[in-house]
Amino acid sequence: MKKLFALCIYVLSFYGLSFPALAAWHGDTQNIMGTVITVTLYTEDDAKGEQAIAAVMAEMHRIDQQYSPFIPTSELSHVNELAPKATAEKPLPISAELAAIIQQANHYSELSGGAFDITFASLARYYDYRKGLKPTDAQFKELVPQINYKFIHLDAKNNTVYFDHPKVYIDLGGIAKGFAVDRGADILRQYGITNANVSAGGDTRVIGDKLGKPWLVGIRNPRAEDKNAVSITLPLDNCAISTSGDYERFFIDKDGQRVHHIINPKTGKSPHGIISVSVIGPLGFDTDPLTKTIFIMGPEKGLALINSLPGFDAVVITETGKVLYSKGLTPP
Repeated sequence: MKKLFALCIYVLSFYGLSFPALAAWHGDTQNIMGTVITVTLYTEDDAKGEQAIAAVMAEMHRIDQQYSPFIPTSELSHVNELAPKATAEKPLPISAELAAIIQQANHYSELSGGAFDITFASLARYYDYRKGLKPTDAQFKELVPQINYKFIHLDAKNNTVYFDHPKVYIDLGGIAKGFAVDRGADILRQYGITNANVSAGGDTRVIGDKLGKPWLVGIRNPRAEDKNAVSITLPLDNCAISTSGDYERFFIDKDGQRVHHIINPKTGKSPHGIISVSVIGPLGFDTDPLTKTIFIMGPEKGLALINSLPGFDAVVITETGKVLYSKGLTPP
């Protein structure tokens, strides 16, 4: 990753941003999981390419149906309803897949000292970003104490779970899309695809390169009115990148403060100081939760954490517009 941004300038100068004009490139875009899912791949077997894309999109629909908190029949909804009623003597059986996701979430909770915490939803589910509504003072008082990943009792060997308190509620929005793009990459490899890009909103997983050129993944300009405006472009291959920003879901409150969807588990409120975080690493299952972790920890502690993790790098944009890089990246 050394001299990454210098390489980026070279790539942009000589190759531009467009895909090679080859008929063997295949792609599709669909709205799933509350975001835009895009799959792009290269294969000279047209039928296999279309089958592979369809399989990825089917998997995205399955993950949405399984883990959306807005679908009453999802396994996540089932857990949020029954895990608070379960006990150590009678824990709730869950799928091995969900147990693995919760286990990964708890790993990052431990690693970050609670900065990443899927029980943030105990309070955060009462924010309404479309209507510009916050939880009430009574809800803050009652539910912030319910935000604690240690209230989740997971048995990852026997695939069971129970919650300590009746008002604990979990949301996988900070990790599920990273998991989903990894699953998409796994499916494409099963079809023999060696050059591809799978994205789910701010989470992207690239397989191989773009036929001898790197994939160019843009980091959105957090304050540009044009949602397609890119502030930084990274040349990548065989890795994942996740970006979280305070522009994704937000409203401005009566005091002029930006209230966004990334919630500090300790306060139940949106953190300030950072407006965008991008993390690069081997898997979306890691980069997705790490973006929220850095957001909550702040630039100094967040980058110190990334610098302690081999194989990971990050780009942080602060409220003042300053761009900070982890030690593995060289700015232009």
